[in-house]
Amino acid sequence: MSKILVIGQHADGKLNSGIAKVVNAAKAIGGDIHVAVFANDGAAVAAQAAALDGVARVLVVDRAGNDDYVASAIAPQIVALTQSGGYSHVLAAGTTSGKDFLPRVAAKLGVQQVSDIMAVHSATSFDRPIYAGNAILTVEAPAAPAIVATIRLASFQATGAAAAAAPIEKISVDAVIPGHTRFVSLAAQKSERPELQSATRVVSGGRALGSSENFSIIYSLADKLKAGVGASRAAVDSGYVPNDMQVGQTGKIIAPELYFAIGISGAIQHLAGIKDARTIVAINKDPEAPIFEVADYGLVGDLFALVPELEAKA
Repeated sequence: MSKILVIGQHADGKLNSGIAKVVNAAKAIGGDIHVAVFANDGAAVAAQAAALDGVARVLVVDRAGNDDYVASAIAPQIVALTQSGGYSHVLAAGTTSGKDFLPRVAAKLGVQQVSDIMAVHSATSFDRPIYAGNAILTVEAPAAPAIVATIRLASFQATGAAAAAAPIEKISVDAVIPGHTRFVSLAAQKSERPELQSATRVVSGGRALGSSENFSIIYSLADKLKAGVGASRAAVDSGYVPNDMQVGQTGKIIAPELYFAIGISGAIQHLAGIKDARTIVAINKDPEAPIFEVADYGLVGDLFALVPELEAKA
């Protein structure tokens, strides 16, 4: 039977919402699922992890500096825990931090990482996207010494709440932490809007908005719908919005229940980032825009007239 270690990524005392999806992927693999929380004081985060259905045990590694999630410091601790605990799988959410520290774990264990798992066939067989999501590759990963993989969050639903909380255990790991990298500071934008990758509704704008000032109609609609805000690469490259709002192959992969593509033509790179959205609504003045080929609902017309009208009826 598999013994699976899920890395409980967190920030500001809150478990990353994607971990519930990673646990669901672990349930598809089958076996004993443990969540490891690396923190300065992981009690609060551990309690959140223990409440997830399918989790058998939560392991807390308290150590000064763990809250910063510096890859060079976290990776040796994960490797030590994997080896001492005899884990067959090490899974992390395919977030920025997961894609930072997990390749180091794979290298230290001497295995090839499986990236962006989107479907599970068995404990060693998985699907992952290639060619910007235009093809799906089925890979067979060697079982030993361990399978190290990131989970494509857009491809899995979140696990539910457990009937009873899993036991929480504080442990220590014997790992040498290199000193060549140190945490200096974190600059992050604060917003009352839902985080883009976890939002159930997302409103995105494209280059057709014409300016950063015109993006105000996107923000206004998003606030009315209590939605996250995204953008196409063209809008980001034009300087209308910051890079962290980019949705697509080279941006964020999302799977909201409802996605609005406003003034977005639908380049293949953008479609790769929204293919798992449940319902797609497109607004574009070009009836031949590729976005209409994937949209569930489409409005052809001037976005500056249609979006305010849509907001008024929301």
